[in-house]
Amino acid sequence: MSDHVTTHQAEEDARNEEILIFLNGRIVPKAEAVVSVYDSGFMLGDGVWEGLRLYDGHWAFLDEHMDRLFEAAKAIDLDIGMTPASMVQALEETRVANDMTTDAHARLMVTRGVKSRPFQHPGLSQKGPTVTIIMEHSRPSIPRPIRLATVPHIRGLPMTQDPKLNSHSKLNCILACIAAEKAGADEGLMLDVNGFVNTTNACNFFIVRKGEVWTSTGDYCMNGITRQKVIDVCRADGIPVFERNYSLVDTYGADEAFLTGTFGAQTPVSEIDGRPIGSGEMGPMTERIRALYKALVEDSAARA
Repeated sequence: MSDHVTTHQAEEDARNEEILIFLNGRIVPKAEAVVSVYDSGFMLGDGVWEGLRLYDGHWAFLDEHMDRLFEAAKAIDLDIGMTPASMVQALEETRVANDMTTDAHARLMVTRGVKSRPFQHPGLSQKGPTVTIIMEHSRPSIPRPIRLATVPHIRGLPMTQDPKLNSHSKLNCILACIAAEKAGADEGLMLDVNGFVNTTNACNFFIVRKGEVWTSTGDYCMNGITRQKVIDVCRADGIPVFERNYSLVDTYGADEAFLTGTFGAQTPVSEIDGRPIGSGEMGPMTERIRALYKALVEDSAARA
């Protein structure tokens, strides 16, 4: 049996076999939530998406997620055909239909829709977008810290495919994940175009050195909402935090390392390229940031 762990590993929940899914204005059973083989998302990866977490009846940082979704759609010239308010309403209707109150994860996806012919040109998508919300009962269950391996795949320049876009076109990251697993790790640590440490194939990446928290400049990584919240809570609590260029040499010598993402919040890293990081367990700074982030989520829910 494989010893690989993923940063999106969740407890098995039989209720997920009976979930209801939002698809183009209707809420339908899982088996009926199907799209055409002519859909732009299936055919070309032409679309954008968001992942959201439900805590105590509230979607964490909902406004930021909606802003990022609609900004991404504008960037790829995709008319969602809904307002942010109507998208939030669809999200809530799906939540209520599934009777979910906490520990749920939503994947909200928008593609350019069904094409008239199986070719690339966006003008062939004439029927309007496909909008889908998959909502699952989801309690993270990551049994140990994550092992990383540096991979040859990089997050590239914005004139190729801007890594800030939460795009359906994830092949570059999937190849990075495959390379890491073949190296015996769980996720791939990806560098930027200049060879500096950047991100993993699925999450943003931080290290801790001598009481300081470092992450990449942000020029070549996904503009993660959890990433920004970690930077915010560090600044508010007086923890020195830097967005900067740093190398693998800096990384191997780190006292701690952790990943950030909507699903797992802050996930500790035990080793990188076979080199242990700190004690190999969650370090005290990661624990402190986790507590600060949890308090921020709770405060956000209380004010919603």
